Amino acid sequence: MKKSTLLLAASITFFACKTEQKQTTKASNNYTEANYKQDSTQIKQLFNSALTQGKSYEWLRDLTQNIGSRLSGSEGAAKSVIWGEQLMKEVGLDSVWLQPIMVPHWIRGEKEVANYEFNGEKINVPICALGGSIATPSSGITAEIIEVKNIEEAKKIGDKANGKIVFFNGAFDNTLINTFRAYGGCVAQRFAGASTVGKFGAKGVIVRSMTNGIDDYPHTGSMGYGDIPKEEYIPAAAISSRAAENLSKHIKEKPNLQFYFKQSCKNLPDAPSHNVVGEIKGSENPDKIMVIGGHLDSWDLGDGAHDDGTGIVQSLEVAYLLKKNNIQPKNTIRIVFFMNEENGLRGATEYARLAKVNGELHIGALESDAGGHTPRGFTIDANEKNLQLLQGWKKLLAPYGLHDIIAGGGGADIGPLKDDHVTLVGYRPDSQRYFDYHHAATDTFDKVNKRELELGSASMASIVYLMDKYLYNQENIKP
Repeated sequence: MKKSTLLLAASITFFACKTEQKQTTKASNNYTEANYKQDSTQIKQLFNSALTQGKSYEWLRDLTQNIGSRLSGSEGAAKSVIWGEQLMKEVGLDSVWLQPIMVPHWIRGEKEVANYEFNGEKINVPICALGGSIATPSSGITAEIIEVKNIEEAKKIGDKANGKIVFFNGAFDNTLINTFRAYGGCVAQRFAGASTVGKFGAKGVIVRSMTNGIDDYPHTGSMGYGDIPKEEYIPAAAISSRAAENLSKHIKEKPNLQFYFKQSCKNLPDAPSHNVVGEIKGSENPDKIMVIGGHLDSWDLGDGAHDDGTGIVQSLEVAYLLKKNNIQPKNTIRIVFFMNEENGLRGATEYARLAKVNGELHIGALESDAGGHTPRGFTIDANEKNLQLLQGWKKLLAPYGLHDIIAGGGGADIGPLKDDHVTLVGYRPDSQRYFDYHHAATDTFDKVNKRELELGSASMASIVYLMDKYLYNQENIKP
C-alpha cells in the first residue's frame, strides 16, 4: 500500500474501529468525512422516497392480479412482456427495447391426481408435476413405492428401483439459519431424481416439496433428464411436505405399499419471447453499464409474487428512485426483466451473449430474486478490491438493517456476466418465510408486505447509488 494512502486513512473519521478503517483505506483512497455525510444524506432521501412515494407495491398488484402466472411460453408471459415494456416507458427511461429469445414451452395440463390405500382408507395426496416432466400414461401409474433420502442413496439402489416409483424424501436441514443453504442441500433430488433412477427401470418419481415448513401445498420446480435416452424418461412430480411425512410413516408400516399418480403435462416446441430492457444513460461513462434486474417469468401454480414479481418491481423502482431524487448516474444504469429463469435461463444466456457480441462493457450487476421480505444485506461476487470497497459501506447501510455484506453469489440471471472486473451483487432479504411460498400456489400478492417491499427497493437503490459513484473511480480497480 502506498504511503500516501496510509496517511489519508487518518482522515477517515466516520468508521468506528481500526479494522473498518483499514478495509476502507484499501478500497477507497480518497473517501472523506464529507463524502460520508453526503452519501448518508442521499441514502436517507432514497429511503424516504421509497417509503412515502414508492410505486413498487402497486406495480406488483397490477402484475400479479391482472396478469398472474407467467410460465415461459404462456399467454401470461407474453402479456407480462408488453406490461414491462409499457411500464419502463412510463417511468421515463431514456430508451426501452425488447431482446428476442426462444424459450421452453411446457404446459401442466389437467390437475394432477395421487393416492394410495392404507389400513383400508384411500389417502389423497396433494401433488403437482415438476416442470419439464413427461406425462404418465392416460390411466396413470400404480406401483410399489421405494423411499430414498437423496441422490447418493438413489444411485445405490440399482435394480431395486425396476418397476417401482421412487420417493425422494430429503428434507431441509432446519438447523441452518439461511434457508437458501437448506434448499441447496436437497434440491438436487428434484432436478436429477428422474434421470438418476430412470436408467434403473423405475416407473416414476415423486419428490418431497422444497420447503422448510410442513404444509399441504406441493411446490413445483424444474427437473431434467440429463443425457439419458428418451426411452428412460419417467414422469416426475412433487408432493406436499405433510404428505411426504405421512407417506414415509406408512411405508415403514406397509413396505409393499402401492402408490398411484396421474399427470398430463407436455413439452411443446420452443416459443418466442423477450427480455425487457430499459436504461438511463450515464452522464460521464455511458459506455460502462450496471445492470439491475430480476426474472419476469414465474411458475404457474401461484401468481409469482415473491418469485420474482418483487424482484421485477424493485429493480424498476431503483430507476424510479434515482429519477425522483434527481440523481443522474455517471454510468449507464440498465434495468433488465429477464425471461425464462425458472426452466432454462435462456434470457440471461442471451443477454450475456449479446453483450459480448456488441462489445458492451459491464462493470456491475445487481439481482433481486430472493423474495420481498425484510432487507438483510447483499452478497458480493467480485475481485478482492471491489469486495473490500463494498464492505466498506457497512456503516452507511447498517441503519437500514443491511448488516450482511458478505462474499457470495450474485444471482442466476446475472451470473453469465461474471468476470474479474464485473462486480455481481445479490440483494438478500430475510429468508425465513421465502420457502413457504416458493414455486407453490401460495406465492400470491397478499403474501407481500408493502413496507418490506419498499425497504428492499430503497436498499437496492442505495447500493446502486454507491456503486455508480465509487466502483470505478479507484485507479487500482479499473478494468
